[in-house]
Amino acid sequence: MAGNILIMVLVVTDQHLHTPMYFFLGNLSCLETCYTSTILPRMLASFLTGDRTISVTGCLMQLYFFGSLVDTECYLLAVMSYDRYLAICKPLHYGTRMNNRFCFQLAAGSWISAFLAVIIVIILMSQLIFCGPIEIDHFFCDLAPMIKLSCSDTHKMEFVTFWGSVLFTLPPFLLTMTSYVYIIIAILRIPSTTGRQKAFSICSSHLIVVTIFYGTLMIVYILPKTEKLRELNKVFSLCYTVLTSLLNPLIYSLRNKDVKLAFRKAVRKYVAFMN
Repeated sequence: MAGNILIMVLVVTDQHLHTPMYFFLGNLSCLETCYTSTILPRMLASFLTGDRTISVTGCLMQLYFFGSLVDTECYLLAVMSYDRYLAICKPLHYGTRMNNRFCFQLAAGSWISAFLAVIIVIILMSQLIFCGPIEIDHFFCDLAPMIKLSCSDTHKMEFVTFWGSVLFTLPPFLLTMTSYVYIIIAILRIPSTTGRQKAFSICSSHLIVVTIFYGTLMIVYILPKTEKLRELNKVFSLCYTVLTSLLNPLIYSLRNKDVKLAFRKAVRKYVAFMN
């Protein structure tokens, strides 16, 4: 969380980071910070006080914000891969295509479409009946554990959940993979061996995080729910909630020389101000 907040501050305050790539990275860092804020406070309160109860309304609110943020990240990662595709494969057109207005439209579209789409799921979920004192077999309010506890007919809910997951996961995943295929082809044409190795090192790191995120999402929300998969869902959920949030700042930004330079400048300014 601290790494994501640091990246947001640097992107906003440093003029050299006011580029499309860092604009999207700032959005991703903001999203990851919201992720953590949605799940961790309630979890920590449960551990500290021993009170692990949550109202149905509170659970639906957590589900809404968490689901919206997951969907936003799906499209934001696809947007970021498209940005890198244009920068590497179409460098002469990059400046004109990826202008400030288009960047804002892509980012805003990712956030707004996700938050609007999840409202449909929450409305349907709020119509379900939950009988008596119940216990969610998860560390946060997620779709499958909540549907499992309902006394109502959940076929419509399961249908909407499945197709919603497909629409918000597969298209951005395919776009991301296609972008990286073209990027790798462009990298292979680099004559310098050192240049190829450096580019592959960066791309492979990005691909690992993207694969973990989309892969675990598809396992949890799209694949048929066998008994073994249900038992592993909590582990997979940790991958796309906690693991990717930890890795994204390290892989996308803190290894980047521009971000390191901006951080050193910020530290020097802070030390000079304090003295």
